[in-house]
Amino acid sequence: MTSTNNGSHIGGYRNEVDQQKLGPALVITAGLILGMRTIRWEATHSDGLAGEEWEKEVEHSARVAKRMLGFLTTRYPDLFQSKKVPWYVATDGDNPP
Repeated sequence: MTSTNNGSHIGGYRNEVDQQKLGPALVITAGLILGMRTIRWEATHSDGLAGEEWEKEVEHSARVAKRMLGFLTTRYPDLFQSKKVPWYVATDGDNPP
């Protein structure tokens, strides 16, 4: 929570997983899951759009990767880059009478 009051005082900092830096990890994880799920598929070439089955596999792989990264960032946040986020001490001006 960010305070815009001039009299706000930072009470300290907490470490949070830097969510903005998880994009490449999500793409790599989804690609690995997709590769593992489709490794036994027969190689085909199509000049048209991707097949419906392929699109479903891509979507499923992305969902699994997102859930897996969510689980890992919650249970094991030390595995990922973190950033220090300030927390603010409430003042009398922040609390209504």
